[in-house]
Amino acid sequence: MKPALLSKLFPVACVWSSGLVTLFVAGCAVGPDYKRPEATVIPPAYKEGTNGWKLAEPQAHIPRGAWWEIFQDSSLNALETEAAKANQELQVALESFEQARALLSVARSGYYPHIEAIPSVTRERDSANRPINGVSIGRADTFNTFSFPLDLSYELDVWGRVRRSVESAKATMQASADDLATVKLSIQAEVANDYFNLRALDSEISLLRSNVVVFGKSLELTRNRRAGGVASDLDVSQAETILKTTEAQLPAIALQRAKAEHALAVLTGKPASSFSVPEMPFLAQPPNVPSGLPSDLLERRPDIATAERLMAAANAGIGVAKAAFYPTIKINGLAGFESVSAGTLFDWPSRFWAVGPSIKLPIFEGGENRANLTHAQAAYRENVARYRQSVLVAFSEVEDNLAAQHLLWSQQEAENAALKAAEKTLEIANNRYRAGLVTYLEVATAQNAALDRERENVRLRGERLLSTVSLIKSLGGGWEAPKQLSSSH
Repeated sequence: MKPALLSKLFPVACVWSSGLVTLFVAGCAVGPDYKRPEATVIPPAYKEGTNGWKLAEPQAHIPRGAWWEIFQDSSLNALETEAAKANQELQVALESFEQARALLSVARSGYYPHIEAIPSVTRERDSANRPINGVSIGRADTFNTFSFPLDLSYELDVWGRVRRSVESAKATMQASADDLATVKLSIQAEVANDYFNLRALDSEISLLRSNVVVFGKSLELTRNRRAGGVASDLDVSQAETILKTTEAQLPAIALQRAKAEHALAVLTGKPASSFSVPEMPFLAQPPNVPSGLPSDLLERRPDIATAERLMAAANAGIGVAKAAFYPTIKINGLAGFESVSAGTLFDWPSRFWAVGPSIKLPIFEGGENRANLTHAQAAYRENVARYRQSVLVAFSEVEDNLAAQHLLWSQQEAENAALKAAEKTLEIANNRYRAGLVTYLEVATAQNAALDRERENVRLRGERLLSTVSLIKSLGGGWEAPKQLSSSH
């Protein structure tokens, strides 16, 4: 419909418009303007860290990068790529974000008038006994009515209800985006953890198999010595016991590996029955985490950003609740064409219009508005507490993982020394046994000790890799070179 025609249909509306727009612009938004509260009392430095750390604020928008590439493992890289494409939890989070974005559009629609066309065609028959001016005319009329009206309704956002609703929806959408980043980071970390756990089990299986070969040769040697009258039946029994005990441990570890492989299948969006990862011992080495990690990495934790945005949304909700205490002012309009004949429906004399304001005054609602305001204020305080808790948890997790980094490294160093000592002891025991100085019990004891140390060494290496993944996750994602981070700002 042309503007000129609209102005003819709504002549009074054109007079109202300038004054109403002025009233809308001059309107205030009730409720508190958002200001992020202090997170909590935070120490000036990490207890478990080294020099180079400083306090940080969440900046979840900074790109995290393909942080898993620091492990230089092509199989891990491929699994991470597959998970990014096909993981269903990630798809759930993505669709949740799309819902939040749609709800923001719904909230923004309140800025605009709502116009509906309600065309209708009716055939009517009046009552013959219908009184006109108190007198029955005694005649029934039958006629058609063709109508094409436009119904307009527009809320003047004088008190900022719509603006606060948009603020809340926008913050909620941003929180949903940060939730998506949290899920993405968690899935990346889960893939890396399950992969390194699987490789640790592969290394342990390889270790046990090689020891089975060695123990089998020892058993054969002991049997030959018994045949020569040098070894006893007890020596043979002890050699056979340690061989069978080692073989018996393989199925349990194979079961753990199968479960880790099945977990990777789920993470990469594939059926466990058609998914497999070729067996291979460790390739990745635990990287040395720089002691002076860029402090802005902690700023990038998406869960902190989510908590902060939900706090902002709750703050805007207070404004929405307060706006309910004030009158709701709307401009309502109805214009269109009406005729008893379809041929004359759009003739100019068939036009009609009505326009005017309406005000809804809250007089008595049984305490509903007060209860809604109390609820909104409590929801805001709840989200403030959640935000502060998320910061405390974040710092605690970083402290845990920093401590794990250097303590596991120290444990690995001690374990390496213990393994060398156990291997030396086994060598001495074998030499003494061949010389006929000791029974096979001493060799068996040394073999068990050496195998235990080898398995612990493998376990620690895997734990160090998992600890590195946890540290990166606790810092909010990847830790590229500072130049890359500064450029992303």
